[in-house]
Amino acid sequence: MIEPSSTQSVGHALLAREAAHGPGLWAQTVAFVRGQGVRLWDADGREYLDCMAGIAVASLGHAHPRLAAAIHEQALRLIVCPQNLGNDVRTAFLEALAARMPTGVDRIFLANSGAEANEASLKWALAATGRRRVVAAKRGFAGRTMGALSLTWEASYREPFEPLPYPVDWVSYGDESDLEATVSNETAVIWLEPIQGEGGVHVAPAGYLQRARELADAAGALLVIDEIQTGVGRTGRFLALEHAGVVPDMVTMAKGLAGGVPIGAVAMTSAVATAMPKGGHGTTFGGNPLAAAAGLAVLREFDQGDLLAHVERVGQRLRAGLEAIASPKVRTVRGQGLMLGLELKEKVAPYVDALRDAGVLVINAGATVIRFVPPLVIDEAEVDEVVARVARVLEAGN
Repeated sequence: MIEPSSTQSVGHALLAREAAHGPGLWAQTVAFVRGQGVRLWDADGREYLDCMAGIAVASLGHAHPRLAAAIHEQALRLIVCPQNLGNDVRTAFLEALAARMPTGVDRIFLANSGAEANEASLKWALAATGRRRVVAAKRGFAGRTMGALSLTWEASYREPFEPLPYPVDWVSYGDESDLEATVSNETAVIWLEPIQGEGGVHVAPAGYLQRARELADAAGALLVIDEIQTGVGRTGRFLALEHAGVVPDMVTMAKGLAGGVPIGAVAMTSAVATAMPKGGHGTTFGGNPLAAAAGLAVLREFDQGDLLAHVERVGQRLRAGLEAIASPKVRTVRGQGLMLGLELKEKVAPYVDALRDAGVLVINAGATVIRFVPPLVIDEAEVDEVVARVARVLEAGN
């Protein structure tokens, strides 16, 4: 047990100790020590409803018994096995994941994060097309590593590190005419999110992703759909692209794929996969048996129950509850499933803080949007509790 000083709580003492050795990139406000389902407890024993889920990572919630058991059993058996050697649990995971991909998109490279997955997709696009130019959307977010950063719209992330490796032609998200005017025979890849998460929870309009598919085909380019945040059941389909019925050349995944264990994946067609020279890409930790066992446990939860139907049902309830909040501060609610954005008519940072103080963890999506990405296992009563606390916080802010 850590004993705080007479003027510090246990949590504040922990935060101070971590800050002394951390890189100083974040203003940490609370220290968490335990979770169960949709609930978290901080170092001082306060309970929170988690509508952040590690930014859409804790897909099955915290301390899920079957996920924890799978990790425990695999840790006792084998943790390390690089991808140049075979492994039983990795094989089972790849088979289970490939079965959930669009037709023909069944070759999978395993990495450790979403940024790594997007980096790999860019490298494969270059290998497959011989081109470097990328068409990407304004407000998009691909990650903070140097290649993925090329595709990230936010200037404060990009500009300090320019020039970046990939030349990008930016388009307005959802604008088909802008896509048509921008994609050319120099384009290597059209890179799009089916819902822009960091950019404000904007859903692709009907027909937009299909038009991107047509334009990529006409230009000899590839279409990459980034499902880092939207995938693994988040929108009520295993992949959000299923709502549009589009088949890309590559799909990138991470976040909820292993329920909290670091993982990344790029699913691709055989034509794309075989374009990479032998030994042209690799990773030490990607595809390790521990992450594969966690990923397999997550996929089995979709096979054994009605998790996707549950996400649709409780997502509709959460959306309806947020839409029913009678506050002049609310502009709109948008999103799909359990990826929702509550847009206010003012900056949301004070409300994110106030919700944390009220026991609800959320994260912003841009300056004016509160993002709700709770564990997929959140139930109706927890949804109603979240909505009630949001309504009280908005009312108190008058």
